[in-house]
Amino acid sequence: MGPVSLLEEVVLDLERHSAQEGWDSAPRLYALVRSTELRRAEPELADQLGLPPDADTLAALEQPALPEKAGVEDALAAIAWPDTVEGCALVIERVVLPPEAEEEIPEGEAEAAEYAANHPGREDVRMIVGVLRDGARHSALRLRRHDADDEVLAGPDLVPALAEALAATFDPDEPGAQH
Repeated sequence: MGPVSLLEEVVLDLERHSAQEGWDSAPRLYALVRSTELRRAEPELADQLGLPPDADTLAALEQPALPEKAGVEDALAAIAWPDTVEGCALVIERVVLPPEAEEEIPEGEAEAAEYAANHPGREDVRMIVGVLRDGARHSALRLRRHDADDEVLAGPDLVPALAEALAATFDPDEPGAQH
């Protein structure tokens, strides 16, 4: 295995931090900023975060709370980052059902949530997905029933739809492209 990229490092740090906080947490969005840029623009904040003066890492700055559950994708669609933000990361928990359960999910949102919560084959999963402006992506997944540090799955393409939604927050809105 080659050297760990700055993005991989920050995603795994967020995963470890989330694991320490435990399960059943609200979604959390982070702006990823180069520590050198943060130290230049906000030296007091860099000191508060304990960033070494000579380190070139990515600092994860937690953003205001996102809406619960289903509204996260819509909230992401409304975000535009300033140029100083090099990337972003999202920590979110989801209930995953086995493929055979998909056909029996009720239509109504409340009924579907209750069905998923009580399904015997349900799997609680915590996903940490990070993207950079340059297109780099990394993810980490932890299953509640395999809640151990050595059971965390990691890789660039584990949650492609969420990575796409995060990457879209860096796409410039093109004037006149509204329909």
